Amino acid sequence: MSSINASFSQSILIVHPEYFFIIGLSGIPYSTYYYIFLFITYFFSIIGNSIVILIIALDRNLHSPKYIGVFNLALADIGEINALIPNMMRTFLFNSQYISFNACLANMFFVFFFSSMQSFTLLVLAYDRFIAICLPLRYHALVNNTSMALIFTAVYVFNCTVVSMMVSFITRLSFCESNMIPSYFCDHGPIYRLACNDNSLNKFMAFLIASLYFIVPLVIIVLSYLGIFLALTKITSWEGRLKALKTCVSHLLLVGTFFLPIFCVYFSQLLLSLSPNARVICTSLAYAVPPMLNPIIYVLNTAEIKDIIQKVFRNRSVESISK
Repeated sequence: MSSINASFSQSILIVHPEYFFIIGLSGIPYSTYYYIFLFITYFFSIIGNSIVILIIALDRNLHSPKYIGVFNLALADIGEINALIPNMMRTFLFNSQYISFNACLANMFFVFFFSSMQSFTLLVLAYDRFIAICLPLRYHALVNNTSMALIFTAVYVFNCTVVSMMVSFITRLSFCESNMIPSYFCDHGPIYRLACNDNSLNKFMAFLIASLYFIVPLVIIVLSYLGIFLALTKITSWEGRLKALKTCVSHLLLVGTFFLPIFCVYFSQLLLSLSPNARVICTSLAYAVPPMLNPIIYVLNTAEIKDIIQKVFRNRSVESISK
């Protein structure tokens, strides 16, 4: 009976605010120019990734394992940018920094889910390049459309489960002192640190998320490229080495644009103790800019996509001349 009363009294002490107040974007000097840049970033991210998705979906020649990965990366980019920037623009345009408790949890889920999909998609693309260069004779047996579809299905289910657990554990916390989030969205770390009760499980989830979606993928990608570079040394001709390495350039640029800004921000925070405004701006740019750059990287470095775009413009110019 006492245990029932204890659990009942503990559930009564759980306090969920009706709203959270996002304060990470307040007090930034020249914030108008920053928001204009964010809007431009959002516009080009949506247009660029939508074009990549349409090209891959409509051209049957691109229905291959590699482009299944590129397709999912573009979807993740659109999802993340839509989870982040519209809410930030709403704060700027309507001066509304409030977000309801449930909407905050939804925002947290979608930002972390699509960010984790970006990370894991880059890992899957590294697997594709590793097999293509290190085991070329077994490539079609190990990497095909069916295996890629199964891999991405497993990734979606796994990421959805882990991120849902992380978000659901927030409901165990009691926010009895402050509802002000020192971030630019409903970030997991700043929110669980506001709790009045035990948040050790949330700390563990924060460590697990950081390990699963940033540290582990990057380590595996680095190891895969060590294997690739070792395989390249066995190719006798420089032309063969350059040809094989050229197929990795786009992926290496994508890995750099995703992981490098995030790690630079966190290392700067640890070593230089960035001011809150500087941390918010740097972190938000680290998440907002890669979705804009990814389609540009693939268009400029992928011959198949470049050829398709050139054919479209060539056909349109011929049609306009004939008219």
